[in-house]
Amino acid sequence: MITETEVNIPPASPARKSPLFWVPTTYFTMALAYMMLTNVSAIMFKNMGMDNGKAAEYASYLILAYTIKPLFASFVEMYKTKKFFVICTQLIIAVGFVGVTLVMSLPNYMLILMSLFWVISFLGATQDIAADGVYVTSLNSKAQSLYCGIQSLSWNIGPIVAAGGLVYLSGKLHTDFFHHDPKVFGADWVDAWRIIFLIVAGVMALMAAWHLRTMPDGAKAENTPTNMSEALFILRDSFVTFFQKRDVWLMIAFAFLFRLSIGFLEKIGPFFMVDPVSKGGLGLSNEMLGLTYGTYGLIAVLLGSLLGGWFVAKRGLQPTLFILCCAVNIPNASFLVMSIFQPESLWLITAGVAIEKFFFGFGSVGFMIYLMQQLAPGKYTTTHYAFGTGLMGLCMMVTGVISGHLQQLLGYTNYFIFVMLATIPSFAVCWFAPFHHKEGQTEN
Repeated sequence: MITETEVNIPPASPARKSPLFWVPTTYFTMALAYMMLTNVSAIMFKNMGMDNGKAAEYASYLILAYTIKPLFASFVEMYKTKKFFVICTQLIIAVGFVGVTLVMSLPNYMLILMSLFWVISFLGATQDIAADGVYVTSLNSKAQSLYCGIQSLSWNIGPIVAAGGLVYLSGKLHTDFFHHDPKVFGADWVDAWRIIFLIVAGVMALMAAWHLRTMPDGAKAENTPTNMSEALFILRDSFVTFFQKRDVWLMIAFAFLFRLSIGFLEKIGPFFMVDPVSKGGLGLSNEMLGLTYGTYGLIAVLLGSLLGGWFVAKRGLQPTLFILCCAVNIPNASFLVMSIFQPESLWLITAGVAIEKFFFGFGSVGFMIYLMQQLAPGKYTTTHYAFGTGLMGLCMMVTGVISGHLQQLLGYTNYFIFVMLATIPSFAVCWFAPFHHKEGQTEN
């Protein structure tokens, strides 16, 4: 956890690898682990016969480690180098995913599997802390800005590979290699998913070996704690100063509520795609889900994010924040329309998903910029930014835990109506969101 924006960046030397060697692979690896745990696992649970309520709930619990990572970030700073933690966590995550493939062959494996996923999620959060630390402390401000787009693009490739390519491959393996019926959910899906997690384990191990050769050690932050007492003091002081900010509760409400509807859709959207038409879904196979939701939808997110960033840069955040909130929430109606008409055309389904994802990417830019420019500035800029993203993670976890149970209770059409109604508080917090810092100002 970097507690100050000023760090001791080591001088450049010809022997050091260009950031192009390690920035793209680092952020891709971070995203791959996160998506496999918090998103793809829900699809796997659904395939293996778990009902929507439990599948969404179990996968959402795995977001917790990423939500509370600011609480243990300062302790990572105390020991060894940031690179050491990146390499170690990636290797252990690889071993953990191999363990997943072994556990899935046991009878009544779910309790052991969830325990293993829980451990891997904390390792993944630690990987994120250390990797962000390497990025921030190895690159000066100019280089950070230069590689920011590459960083973001590389992270977004992770979801395309995980929720697109690997979900597609799971369906192909299940149908074409193991010759199981793709329309039947149950234990037969274990065979395909074991191979998927074995592939991810191999990728994680390969990335660890690559980063061992290419990644810099990362420098120490100026206020890095040297013992447990100092780490606890910094953690406590960062909390105190966070809640001393003017209008902090309005900003907390913004951080929690802006993406509320996305939290309700994150798990249920894919379930809606693969559930049979008789249950109100669209009856897509895993292959079509991977292409439609995990590939075309995520490409739409990337395009929306680029245009959203241009829109905010051109007009400014304050006059556009309400428009951005509308962009995030109103296109969710595409799921309501699809649930009413249940189109059979893959083109119509893809268009509906792409519309929702494009505008989500377009509007979400405002959320991240608001956290950076309004919530984060102060004594602990990086830590307070992490608190903001943690609140977002808390929103995603809470909504994910209850989303499947609500959907089962209401049915898909009524559930999507509920999601539209749940967007109303987000419009209110955007309208009243306080602006205390000039745009582009990130610290006092």
